[in-house]
Amino acid sequence: MGRDEVAEVGRWANGIDQVHQCIAGRFRRPEPRRRALAYLRGLLSPVERKNGWQLAEQVGDATPNGVQRLLSGYRWDADLVRDDLRGYVVEHLGDVGGVLVVDETGFLKKGDKSAGVQRQYSGTAGRIENCQVGVFLAYAGAKGRALLDRELYLPQVWAQDRERRREAGVPEDAVFRTKGQLAELMLGRALEAGVPFAWFTGDEVYGSDRKLRLWLEDEEIPHVLAIKRNEKLWAWTDQGPLQVRADRLASGVLESAWVRCSAGNGAKGPGSTTGPRWKYGP
Repeated sequence: MGRDEVAEVGRWANGIDQVHQCIAGRFRRPEPRRRALAYLRGLLSPVERKNGWQLAEQVGDATPNGVQRLLSGYRWDADLVRDDLRGYVVEHLGDVGGVLVVDETGFLKKGDKSAGVQRQYSGTAGRIENCQVGVFLAYAGAKGRALLDRELYLPQVWAQDRERRREAGVPEDAVFRTKGQLAELMLGRALEAGVPFAWFTGDEVYGSDRKLRLWLEDEEIPHVLAIKRNEKLWAWTDQGPLQVRADRLASGVLESAWVRCSAGNGAKGPGSTTGPRWKYGP
């Protein structure tokens, strides 16, 4: 390993230690604090699957008992750790021109005991699968990108089944929320914490949630949300204000009035054809 590679490894090790220092105070005893640091190192390791057995092997344990105790046995507040890490992200990546991005992902499961699991669409698999779905809020700025927040999507059948919730360890006060409501909840926490950002974005799962769009307008939060082509939007017509399909509104805009913008650098540099793009009208 060359000198530059050694220096890079050292920077990564120091960075992990700094993150651990941010959250170490949430673990009252030395043993869970050490476990938390080992767990962080395991998550950032090249291990392909981050399950209990493989993480245990990565940190030198003979069984996954230590990892499982950290996640389900030791007493610590995951929401407080989330707040600490959000502060770390803002300190190092904070940017007034930053973007908050909401998206969900599925975690494939084989059984029916994991909290919130059911047959539902998984973007990870690209089809309906037996899975859990998590909704995540990410932060993207000129200095880098990181996750800020997370919420488990709890299907309505779970919210109504008290016994099933109890067996899975779902808190008594958990209620059913749509993915749009979960996005609003996390975005509200980011606003309250003073996270600097210029605008908010999400795909059509969130753009199709009219209540979320109205909340964003009421809060005067700049946003760009994808919507379905058949989404009904208010427009001023010859007959006055009417609800019109989005694709009909778009087709009525002159080609010369559209501006094509790059949503990021492609494989061939800024604005390359391989990069994601979108169009918008005036």
